[in-house]
Amino acid sequence: MSGHSKWASIKHKKSAVDAKRGKVFTKIIREISVAARAGGGDPDANPRLRTALLKAKLSNMPKDNIDRAIKKGTGEMEGAEYSELTYEAYGPGGVAILVEVLTDNRNRTAAELRHVLSRAGGSLGESGSVAYLFKRKGLIVYDASEYSEDAILEVALEAGAEDVSKADGEIEVITEPDDFESILEALEQGEFKHLSAEVTMIADAQVAVPEDKLAQILRLIDTLEDHDDVQNVSTNLDIPEGFTLDE
Repeated sequence: MSGHSKWASIKHKKSAVDAKRGKVFTKIIREISVAARAGGGDPDANPRLRTALLKAKLSNMPKDNIDRAIKKGTGEMEGAEYSELTYEAYGPGGVAILVEVLTDNRNRTAAELRHVLSRAGGSLGESGSVAYLFKRKGLIVYDASEYSEDAILEVALEAGAEDVSKADGEIEVITEPDDFESILEALEQGEFKHLSAEVTMIADAQVAVPEDKLAQILRLIDTLEDHDDVQNVSTNLDIPEGFTLDE
């Protein structure tokens, strides 16, 4: 499972920029509302809501925004109804892409995503065409210059983590989704401060592409993630060590 931290790091750095434009808040508010609608407004009884609230905390979202989002989800305040959809797609070079969205207009979203993909040399796939290549996992990433892999390994495995690995200056901890919160809490109690923490789709194996395709694919993924309806983009793209998004 090693190597996913590079992709997580790129997304983490991009999120820091997006936060300044308010994009992260908009996406998290949708996720909180949908989680509250599906499982109620009590985070103690709603694991999905707890995970969404973790994202809000990491993004320094004001409590008033969080409370309004929960109330919109539970129906205490008026709000838009969002549908959860996952689009399966191919990028340049045949790279697999999963696009998870929350939308109030699925026809508009599908048309816009199809346009983005086609302009970049990609295409939407049929249902089931690439989803089988991914599994939902918890992913927690740490700065390897701050902590040793062995120190994190000891705590993470004791707490039930599936895998711990080091790549490109970062340490990643992979968990089962149901174990994500307890393992994150154990690491926090061990005073390990994470760079990013999320439950996401992770590819079983990664695919290398020629250098001329790499930047093209990352630009496509960047554009997809900028779309207001897109909550998460996952790929089986192998990003070489040392590669930076600015290259």
